[in-house]
Amino acid sequence: MPEIIMSVEAATLTLGGNPVLKRVDLDLYAGEVIALVGPNGAGKSTLLAAMCGDEPLDSGQINIFGRSLSDWSVKELARLRAVQSQESRVSFSFNGEDVVRMGRAPWAGTAEEERDEQIIAHALVSTESEMLGKRTVQTLSGGEKARVAFARALAQETQILMLDEPTAPMDIRHQEQLMSTVRQRARDGVSVVVVLHDLSLAAAYADRIVLLDAGRVYAAGTPQQVFTAENLETVYRYPVSVFSHPEHGGLIIMPLRAHLNAPKIREEELI
Repeated sequence: MPEIIMSVEAATLTLGGNPVLKRVDLDLYAGEVIALVGPNGAGKSTLLAAMCGDEPLDSGQINIFGRSLSDWSVKELARLRAVQSQESRVSFSFNGEDVVRMGRAPWAGTAEEERDEQIIAHALVSTESEMLGKRTVQTLSGGEKARVAFARALAQETQILMLDEPTAPMDIRHQEQLMSTVRQRARDGVSVVVVLHDLSLAAAYADRIVLLDAGRVYAAGTPQQVFTAENLETVYRYPVSVFSHPEHGGLIIMPLRAHLNAPKIREEELI
């Protein structure tokens, strides 16, 4: 049985008077990828923020290696978990390589510091960000900024990798590249939790899916267990089709669009 790296027990959190998390339970194991999915406002990013230590719980408990999250110092957490938030704002004119180098800050003054240049270079290459490393962050597109932010998280070299909608601004090539890298990190023993809106992408790369709805875990398990049309239609309140790809067998989730079944209009009817 893989080691439990992090456990969330009965996590409850209210923001602005609104209950956002309602007794959420979740275990994160070594070497696995967990995808947090669900509609807008389901609590995905809030749960991730709580797991990072950025949002204190009203009640419940979060432990890392059996020790309460609140007992870890900021420096200790920085060496344990790397976080990529939805918006990576850089106020000054740093270039991409400067941003990636920030990921090495937790290891300053340790023996690991000797590997900084090697790790930074590898992170830039693995995210196809070598040229972005020479440009100021303000000149980068949204997708390019996301690649640099992911490279920074990789360079931090932690046991836990936490990513909040990292693929949202990316093109299809870099979405697949990012998730392939995430999959490789998991094979190396890293625990990954990632918030995704692309359900087919989540099905392709995650070991487990946690489907959230209104602050609660509606379903959790393998993609095949969670991604049923019944579950998704209930939570997203929209009709979907779930089927296996005829070649590689992966799950494909598609919305059922009414206009695709509408009768075709002949050209003469448009005149």
